[in-house]
Amino acid sequence: MDSDFLQLRAALAPPRAMATWLAGELRAAIADGRLPPGTALPATRVLAADLGISRGVVVEAYQRLRDEALISGRPGAGTRVAPLAGTPPAPGRPAGAGVTPAGRPSATAVPSGVPPPGVPPPGVPASGWPPVDGRPDFGQLPLRWRSRSGIDMSPGVPDLSAFPRAAWLRAERAVLARASAADLGYGDPRGSDRLRTELAGWLARTRGLRAAPDDIIVVNGVAQALALLARVLVSRGTDRVAVEDPGSSGATGELAYWGLKPAPVAVDEHGLRVDRLAASGAGVALVTPAHQFPTGVVLAPHRRGELLAWAAAGGLVIEDDYDAEYRYDRAPVPALHASAPDRIAYAGSTSKALAPGMRLGWLIPPPGLRPDLIAAKHASDLGSPALPQMVLAQMIANGDLERHVRLVRGRQRDRRDALLAALREHLPQARVQGVAAGLHLLITFPGLAGLAEDTDLASEIHRAGVLVHPLSWHRHDPGPPGLVLGYAAHTPDQLRDAARRIASVVRRAPRAPQAGSPR
Repeated sequence: MDSDFLQLRAALAPPRAMATWLAGELRAAIADGRLPPGTALPATRVLAADLGISRGVVVEAYQRLRDEALISGRPGAGTRVAPLAGTPPAPGRPAGAGVTPAGRPSATAVPSGVPPPGVPPPGVPASGWPPVDGRPDFGQLPLRWRSRSGIDMSPGVPDLSAFPRAAWLRAERAVLARASAADLGYGDPRGSDRLRTELAGWLARTRGLRAAPDDIIVVNGVAQALALLARVLVSRGTDRVAVEDPGSSGATGELAYWGLKPAPVAVDEHGLRVDRLAASGAGVALVTPAHQFPTGVVLAPHRRGELLAWAAAGGLVIEDDYDAEYRYDRAPVPALHASAPDRIAYAGSTSKALAPGMRLGWLIPPPGLRPDLIAAKHASDLGSPALPQMVLAQMIANGDLERHVRLVRGRQRDRRDALLAALREHLPQARVQGVAAGLHLLITFPGLAGLAEDTDLASEIHRAGVLVHPLSWHRHDPGPPGLVLGYAAHTPDQLRDAARRIASVVRRAPRAPQAGSPR
């Protein structure tokens, strides 16, 4: 088994030396800064359960590190990385603050007199998403449908009822009790120093990133990260971006709004067809390597290598770490960013872990883009809201965010299992993809040759009381019909009911005539 914590894989441990292996992994993470002083380690029972090993092994590994004065703790207070000898925390910075690696340049100060944000590109409507390659208005059509839907299975919608209200309130009270007046004023456009510090540690522990606080820009969700990147790239002469096909219509629309023409590149069972990037004519590529939307495939190791080689030759990769928090039946996949930080712009958010309405996200761009992106962020909104940033930092520091993600991950696994079992029972002829991780799955119909357009199928399913996305909404080029189903926001019983309704519609759906068949 495997753990999101430090991307640990128990299968890599040598036989009969599990405690030695685990202690070595933790020791290395402390030495290279992924576990800075003050970082809370998982409880022994939690880490043991994640790795599928004896709790005694974890207890022994922790004890070895205590003997080396690398970690400390006492009953009821948890175990944390010990402070560096002779290095007290800097004034005004909480214990556990990350240490900027030697040689890291600090972000360039935002120049005065930054011009206001540019107007939309010529021909782009002032409001609403522009049509992309003749496809429908993605920003509005699902909303009109949603108002009439009984069971909304739109992908990308988390379980909003699971928002950790009590933990958020505790953290907010703690923050307000100690916040200074200056903390609530106009701050650094890059974001709160404390949040960027906590994010650096969190992303190192859970996604394998090597980023210092000064490398991070706090943004209002991945949407703003894409908007800022597009504006800066367009200002530098870039006019085209390679996008996955099928891929996220929302992300494509965001980039198109700010002037980057999408160049579709096919996705197969191994992920993005990197060999087709050169033919796209784009020097920038948007990818979702950890859990591709909407197919759910993981970018295969050989494709990761090809993509990194493409980037090293002068390309820029925008890595959207889409719903990477939720995995059920596979090992954690580390982010690409750690392999080529000078050629990858990494974007993530709390939209799936907490709620999209929080508008909390982060962007870690290559150093060459950072000053212009900070200036664009400053010109856009002067910086993200201060109080939510401080609260999120508090939740990361005290472990509440990690506990919440673990709780929700178990709930989503149960919902995934219920929907998957119901589809297999009522729609056995369908092919179900993307089930190992995430908050949605994709069904296609290889056994139903000539199935009618998936937009018509989705319309009929909607009339039956279930809102799903036709796969063609997320395509550029024609392809087999399919349906994208989000399951995060509904109970197992609701999902079983939805599967029955979907299957009923599919069974009676008209079939398109086959080539050469009599009319």
